[in-house]
Amino acid sequence: MNNLAKDTAIAVLLGGPGAEREVSLVSGRAVAEALRNGGFTNVTEVEVHDTAPEIPAGTELAYNIIHGTFGEDGGVQSYLEERGIPYTGAGSRVSRMCFDKLATKEAMIAAGVATPAYEVLVPAQDGFVPKMQAPCVVKPTCEGSSVGVHILKAGDDVEAAVRESAQHGGTVLIEEYIQGKELTVGILDGRVLPVIHICPRSGFYDLSNKYPWMNLGGGTDYICPADLPDDVTARVQAEALAAYKALGVEVYARVDVLLRETDNQPFVLEINTIPGMTGSSLLPKAAQAVGISYEELCATIADLSLKQER
Repeated sequence: MNNLAKDTAIAVLLGGPGAEREVSLVSGRAVAEALRNGGFTNVTEVEVHDTAPEIPAGTELAYNIIHGTFGEDGGVQSYLEERGIPYTGAGSRVSRMCFDKLATKEAMIAAGVATPAYEVLVPAQDGFVPKMQAPCVVKPTCEGSSVGVHILKAGDDVEAAVRESAQHGGTVLIEEYIQGKELTVGILDGRVLPVIHICPRSGFYDLSNKYPWMNLGGGTDYICPADLPDDVTARVQAEALAAYKALGVEVYARVDVLLRETDNQPFVLEINTIPGMTGSSLLPKAAQAVGISYEELCATIADLSLKQER
């Protein structure tokens, strides 16, 4: 239940300068519509093109739905803090840490959260051939929506994958490949939502399978709640919540987990502090499964965020 005044001046920030711009535009428009449908009377959509957006005068809350670069990496959070404008979601420090997959791993390992073994490669000084052999996963340390991610089997061209991933920031993370179920866990104000089992119809959960409406091909089936034994569900949720707490995340997030098929051991991959909010996105699906409507979810995020001390 939220107590946010219906005439609160809300600026929904959408778009952004990064690789996930198109997804953010869809997410942001959906959030703005949900807020209006929920009775909020002063909602403005602000399409962001660069790192110095014009925020309407009198804005009482910036509703940040910029995925990836600038929106999820602490950039827009710092920008808004400098101007004294409250905003939704995690703070600037936490956002920076969660967007950096290496910093996230280090924090999780320090807290005893299980995460796949890894190697960091800086191609400019280390070259393009990692020590870890396939099967492995190659990904940029700072990107979202599986941008620049490659899952490699024995015999695949590792060097080419590293070169491509390095184009998204320079530093590359080489990660142990975990064979098993792809899961995700939404968390709202410390409340763990039902586990979702992600079932790509082909390949892995990349951009085309996440957002088939972008006409990239692909598609994904989702099982919510995931069909898992109760004890495994509890273990997955506990590991996701432990990661959320280890990073000090505020308000809400979505935690991605791999469940190893040989022993049902969960491994946390990353924490999304600005998870997708499109019609096919996963946090709204998980919330709906426990009776939280899309409109209520959007309003609750706004209400919780305004109560944060930045």
